[in-house]
Amino acid sequence: MRISVSSDMDEPVARALVADLRERGHEVTTHGALEPGADPQWAACSEAAARDVAAGTADQAVVCCWTGTGASIAANKVPGIRAALCTDAYTADGARRWNDANVLALGLRLTSEPLMKEILDAWFAAEASEDAEDRANVERVGRLDVEGR
Repeated sequence: MRISVSSDMDEPVARALVADLRERGHEVTTHGALEPGADPQWAACSEAAARDVAAGTADQAVVCCWTGTGASIAANKVPGIRAALCTDAYTADGARRWNDANVLALGLRLTSEPLMKEILDAWFAAEASEDAEDRANVERVGRLDVEGR
């Protein structure tokens, strides 16, 4: 899988994230503080990673900032993106399953490396629900990008 990763800070957990994704066999593209010369501001690097997903050059993205909140907000401004801020494995599973999230947002402040691995395990193990109600909700969110309502 092609995964775009952004972080506004070159923190150990951000470097561990990139390494873990590569160990899992994913092709990783980096943005922000993880890419020399790139704009490290959370809004800019999160947007860049989300745009990779929207353009189809990445299948999913992981966006990081100190709390994860700004990264998720910026990513969600890109049409077609469903970014979820996940602080545990259960939330990551639900985000993929019920929301068909295509961008995972992580907070650098509270996410330890073991917790990050648990979140990634759950994220990659889950599949989008085929339940009609779940699909209808995801489709409604998608219409917000186009119709604004």
